[in-house]
Amino acid sequence: MAELTYQQQIDMQNIDLIRNISKELPDYMRHFFRSIQQSKSSRTRLGYARDIKNFFEYIVEAYTDAPLNSPKDVTLDILSSINAIFIEDYEDYLQKYTKNGRIYTNDKASIKRKLCSLSVMYTYFYKNDLVTGNPINKIERPRLKDKQIVRMDYDEVANFLDTVEYGVNLTDKQLQYHGKAKNRDLALLTLMLSTGIRISECVGLNVNDVDFKNMCIKVTRKGGKEALVYFSDEAAGPLSTYIDERNKIDAVSGHENALFLSSQRKRISVRTVENMVKKYAQSSVPLKHITPHKLRSTYGTNLYRETDDIYLVADVLGHSDVNTTRKHYADMDDDRKRRARNKVTLRES
Repeated sequence: MAELTYQQQIDMQNIDLIRNISKELPDYMRHFFRSIQQSKSSRTRLGYARDIKNFFEYIVEAYTDAPLNSPKDVTLDILSSINAIFIEDYEDYLQKYTKNGRIYTNDKASIKRKLCSLSVMYTYFYKNDLVTGNPINKIERPRLKDKQIVRMDYDEVANFLDTVEYGVNLTDKQLQYHGKAKNRDLALLTLMLSTGIRISECVGLNVNDVDFKNMCIKVTRKGGKEALVYFSDEAAGPLSTYIDERNKIDAVSGHENALFLSSQRKRISVRTVENMVKKYAQSSVPLKHITPHKLRSTYGTNLYRETDDIYLVADVLGHSDVNTTRKHYADMDDDRKRRARNKVTLRES
């Protein structure tokens, strides 16, 4: 049997988690989860499952027309009886609630996402004549302000990579481990900054996904689609140096093909990369909150600035809809207009 890819392994883990959550919900929920298998990723389905479970737990707490002992007791008739006021109370509850002795909070974006999950569920049951309506459609969803895109400028990128390569401004404790991981960190972060790949695409890379002849890597995009992404000459050096080092490491069984390895000789995790970026950014770009996704925004910004081609940026970043790209880089239009002010000549001087 062929070894599962990183994305397939994640899908299998998510499917197991979804099935475990489903066991705590009424049997009719299995039909809903089955209905979205082909149209939604395993990560999205897992998000829906968690949001729906949270809602059903709230119903058990707050529903007063019948005694309920667990989420499995929530019938379709109960779902039908829930009105907009009940949903608004749930919105208020989500802002701050206590569960198992722990306090949970949700911002507007999180509440909006949870309501979206419920709306998809209600829409499915309503379409199949299992409930009488969709109460989510009767309430006003939280309005979100457009977030300012955080990105690094050219000097900040240089400072960031200098910190990765030379350990500039790292603490004495951080410097103790810096030499051991420097080549890996420099290769990984230079690759992300020169391609704009997502963190999941980066950690999912295998050694044989790198093609130095054509200067590209093969990544698995959202939805499982494979794509070739081209890296720069500047990224090729650190990547080549690291791969020479990587080929001498005896990886743990099951992780033999992984490109980027942790100190435990296993495929590097998303959390490890997040902590890596945080460590170097706090030393080199202390006034900005830099995350792996901000490296992607930085690359997209620089590519758009150099090419003025929003369609190329969308294609390279793997956006299925160019409007997504345009929304993220709309704040650069003034810069483009300013640079274009003398492009049209009216009279020869």
